[in-house]
Amino acid sequence: MHAAPEPAHDAPRPIGPDSVAAPEPAARPESSWIRRAAEAEDSFHSWRERRGRKRGLVPVVLPYSGYGGAGWARVLCRVLLIRAGRDLRNPGKAVRGWRSFTSIPVAEARVTVTAGGVEHELRADRGGVVDADIAVDLPPGRHTISICPEGGEAVEAQVTIIDPDARIGLLSDIDDTVMVTALPRPFIAAWNTFVLNEHARQPVPGMSVLYERLVREHPNGPIVYLSTGAWNVAPTLDRFLDRHLYPGGTLLLTDWGPTRERLFRSGQDHKKASLERLAREFPDMRWVLVGDDGQHDPELYRAFAEAHPQNVAAVAIRQLSPSEAVLAGGRTRDAEGATVAGAPWVKAPDGAGLAAELVRVGVLSGPAHD
Repeated sequence: MHAAPEPAHDAPRPIGPDSVAAPEPAARPESSWIRRAAEAEDSFHSWRERRGRKRGLVPVVLPYSGYGGAGWARVLCRVLLIRAGRDLRNPGKAVRGWRSFTSIPVAEARVTVTAGGVEHELRADRGGVVDADIAVDLPPGRHTISICPEGGEAVEAQVTIIDPDARIGLLSDIDDTVMVTALPRPFIAAWNTFVLNEHARQPVPGMSVLYERLVREHPNGPIVYLSTGAWNVAPTLDRFLDRHLYPGGTLLLTDWGPTRERLFRSGQDHKKASLERLAREFPDMRWVLVGDDGQHDPELYRAFAEAHPQNVAAVAIRQLSPSEAVLAGGRTRDAEGATVAGAPWVKAPDGAGLAAELVRVGVLSGPAHD
């Protein structure tokens, strides 16, 4: 059963009659100077968009992998302006590298999504991001949908409809969980924004093998990579995951800049809201939650497991090396081998160690190593 979710950031608005609308976020007290900062950002982007269109830039959709269930699908993409003549049929290539940061987002962009032979009109948020549900009846499995921006060319996007009988899903953090950045934690966001070459990043040993094994033993479940990174690095992260043989899944990222409620968006609020949304969307799903002990993942996962014990199969925490922990500003301390809300809580420094621990607690079967 699917419940209409709350938006994780400034909500894109479905505008078609058969689209599933998300409720408005709860009102918060507004600070006039914070509101003015958001309005200034909107004015700046509006000026850039007008200037870009006068220079002949055209709208293009960067499609992201979505997911769905019986009767619905979550559509994710971003609408940008780029120079005409680029390969608009391959927008990820057209705006790769530094252009993914400097490209102009199209605020409130209208897009037409065609899925299952039915068209749905959606509208982007202030940052050009479309994150909305549509009503569509597709069988379980991976499907190709079409997304066309107003005044632009259609592109294809992937949506995975989750089998209603699936009971185990994988949710993973990214920084220091699937990739090693080896930078002080305050610089991670800047690194993810400005260093846009996936070759500059190193995978965490054994994690892709662990994830493939989880997917193989628990097929048809959702795979979600949850990060506080900005949407403009989604193509880079996709290429990194693909290059290092991580199973394909949905990226859930966020956006930077002021909102009308706060000067900077909260990455932790984004993660909490995403977890709560997944619990509502898949009430019978039990998640293997994977993170690291250098930021707030243990605290976040513990709170989620206590609030939704029926939705957690296990918590797997990658232990940072001493040098990584120093760069991360220390590590959290949780009892080794503990459980939370009845779910096993395991730790290890790499994917092989976590696999062995998940075998021990019964989440994986067979030998600890392939």
